[in-house]
Amino acid sequence: MGRKGKSPHAPDAREVAALWLFQLGAVDTVRPTCATESPRNRILTLIYKIVPRSLWTMAAANGSFAGAPVDLADGYIHFSTLETVQETADKHFHGQDDLLLVAFDDAALGPALRYEASRGGQLFPHLYAPLPCATALWVKPMPMAANGTHDLSELLS
Repeated sequence: MGRKGKSPHAPDAREVAALWLFQLGAVDTVRPTCATESPRNRILTLIYKIVPRSLWTMAAANGSFAGAPVDLADGYIHFSTLETVQETADKHFHGQDDLLLVAFDDAALGPALRYEASRGGQLFPHLYAPLPCATALWVKPMPMAANGTHDLSELLS
């Protein structure tokens, strides 16, 4: 979080409009107008949430995302890092269509975000609070190949 508990990036009217256009299916990608560096020259550490489009659309209408069923069962919202997101897609989302990849600046989520050891000791970000949808930096559809896999390389470039 930035000074006085404010997120380093609050969406402007164009970003809010772009998100609604995305939800209506009028555009395929939502990109923020912010740069990849904050005003203090802090490089953003992006984390990612893979979520069914229907859940994200409902959450965006409400302003926050409480989590997918697995998140609710575990008591926190699961995220992945750049290093783990492809493996997460392969292991937990193989064959699932109509998914979105949503990127967040980990610092914008504040102290409720914790990095905890999981698969093979790898650190995964877990959010112990509702996720404000306005903190999303971008939302991109995850295309699925005929064999049920999701290649995230182009989405992450």
